[in-house]
Amino acid sequence: MSKLLKSKIVVLGLVAVLSLGVLAGCSSPAAEEKETSTETAPAVEVVEEGQATTLEGHVNVVGSTSVTPVAQEIAEAFMAKEPGVKVDVQGVGSSAGVKAASDGSADIGMASRNLKEGEKEWGLTEHVLAFDGIAVVVNPANGVGELTADQATAIFKGEITNWKDVGGADQEILVISREAGSGTRGAFEELLDLEAENAEGKTISAVKKDALVAEGNGAVKANVAKKEYAIGYLSLSYVDETVKGVSIDGVAPSVDAIVAGEYNVSRPFLLLTKGELSPAAQAYMDFAFSEEGQAIVAEKLIPVQ
Repeated sequence: MSKLLKSKIVVLGLVAVLSLGVLAGCSSPAAEEKETSTETAPAVEVVEEGQATTLEGHVNVVGSTSVTPVAQEIAEAFMAKEPGVKVDVQGVGSSAGVKAASDGSADIGMASRNLKEGEKEWGLTEHVLAFDGIAVVVNPANGVGELTADQATAIFKGEITNWKDVGGADQEILVISREAGSGTRGAFEELLDLEAENAEGKTISAVKKDALVAEGNGAVKANVAKKEYAIGYLSLSYVDETVKGVSIDGVAPSVDAIVAGEYNVSRPFLLLTKGELSPAAQAYMDFAFSEEGQAIVAEKLIPVQ
């Protein structure tokens, strides 16, 4: 082998060795960095689909017997979605519901009337859930199916006492009203001008003194259904085939008539809260005003969403 060929082989060998060294030197820091990164990377908790945290709690909803049916239907649909939450809905009257929301004995109060001046000072937040009509109802066997607003007012004041005076049978009219503190009663008396002032200037009921007082919408309906010549008033959501809704000034009580502004004996349904709610109570409120909750409202009432 010639000296020139040997020299070329040596040079090529040195180049190869140097190249390997350079490559090793360049790759070493990257490899170390990769190794270090693997050791110090924080652990990531993987939550699989369907593993959402279950909401738990107990929610007390207390107040108006008029609001109770729709609040209960909303509660049942809500609990089907949130099985860890128990919602208790109690119908005890609007005034009791306002007080319960104020003193904290209920998470949410229900009222079927606007708050009174004194109640507005209690720091409550009013949420209008829906609008409702108040239906004047008679027994299905009663031949009277229409009254003017003035006639209805006169009947409940005791100025008209016989059905023959409004086109019916020659029979005495049995007036059935609600208990004191009822939101339905308060709204009905306000809407039909059934309020008066006493000697001290306080607003009092002008409904006839000997009217039969029934506790709750259900009791009014049961009495009218059993007594052929009775007359009473109910939240529209309680009207069924056991009683007959009377047209007022030519307009029958219905959701469509209230939406159209044609039936004027109507009032708001309120949910009342005070301060920050528990997560479960807030979730119930959110559901009540959601598209699904308002669809439940729309079955018998006028939704607000």
